[in-house]
Amino acid sequence: MKKTIQIKAILTFIACSFLFATCNTKGDNFDYNKKVLLITGTETDPLVKFVVEDTLASYTVTASATDTATEDITVTFERDDSLVAAYNTKHNTNYYAAPASAVELDETQGIIKAGSALSSGINVRIVSTNDFQDGRIYMIPITIKEVKGSDWEVLPASRTIFLRVSRIISFKSLSLENTNFYSSYIAPDDKILDLPNYTFEIKCYIKSWAGAPISRLCNFGPKDESITNLLRFGENGQDKNSLQWVSPGGGIISTTRFNTGQWYTISVTFDGSKYTMYVDGIADAELAGSKGTQFQRLELGMSWTNYGTTQRFAGWIAELRLWNRALTSSELQLGLCSVDPQSNGLVAYWKMNEGTGYIFNDATNNGYDMDWSNTWREVTEGEGIVMLDKSSAVTWVDDEKNKCNQ
Repeated sequence: MKKTIQIKAILTFIACSFLFATCNTKGDNFDYNKKVLLITGTETDPLVKFVVEDTLASYTVTASATDTATEDITVTFERDDSLVAAYNTKHNTNYYAAPASAVELDETQGIIKAGSALSSGINVRIVSTNDFQDGRIYMIPITIKEVKGSDWEVLPASRTIFLRVSRIISFKSLSLENTNFYSSYIAPDDKILDLPNYTFEIKCYIKSWAGAPISRLCNFGPKDESITNLLRFGENGQDKNSLQWVSPGGGIISTTRFNTGQWYTISVTFDGSKYTMYVDGIADAELAGSKGTQFQRLELGMSWTNYGTTQRFAGWIAELRLWNRALTSSELQLGLCSVDPQSNGLVAYWKMNEGTGYIFNDATNNGYDMDWSNTWREVTEGEGIVMLDKSSAVTWVDDEKNKCNQ
């Protein structure tokens, strides 16, 4: 009984909040006889995670009332994919409507029996993921189409539940534990990119701090490295598990202290006025500045003379991406597992999940495939870079730890 009273109080408060025309700041003008229905679970947020580990997967949708019904109420639900675009516009997201072949509703009507405040449920089922495209995150909008048997109103903000399909993704990754692997990819001169705004992302798994106090992850910029975008853990007396981004505008130290045995997605953006570091899509540190970058070279590990062994990164990497615009936090969070290779502004995308061979393909088809038999690094200090075949040092990782909850 106590739980029922608490739920009723919550729903009444929400109804009052949204139907503000019947409430004042003191609440003494609220019409407590107002009959309001809403989809259960949308009380605070209409976006709900629908976890799909395998097919068949099912999510039950019900309707709730702010008070007990005095007669049977029939609530008709429907799937309305046209609402996806409106949601994306409102929230600056990039969800896709789930393919029609993937989803089934076992029925469309739920009944709130007289004396109850909760309807029977309809089951939304994912029956297949065969038509899902890699990198896309799908949404299933279920909305209240019609109510019969009462004059109750449907709360507008809770009329629709947006089921965000959350899949468990397994992937392969690339090991940086072998320091013989460390080198640089240099794109052809006709592939140079000037980037007044940009985002760079890399997914990394830290096994240990073998290179402490410095563990160098990667660096990108022009061929002559006159502009740096260097990511390394430690350095300059910092904690070995802090991340330093040596950006075109200066050094930025993360507030996050990174754990071993855990995957992280690190993103760095420049929007024309500030550099922002993100950890798993959450803004972590920033610096004001005005200088963009150029891309022709991508260094993995430390490729200068004998520093590779002393600045070793003991871990794995995957999902390297370069964009010609600064992504928002919500966009970054949607892409923690993967992104659509044809996404707006994505200019190079190395998933690093081939699992065999020594060529890291650019999923965008923009021509930035990295061939690790043709890499460049400095062997003797001060004598410049030379071409080296590093194909034999490529090590792939197919481990149960390589999972991502999309």
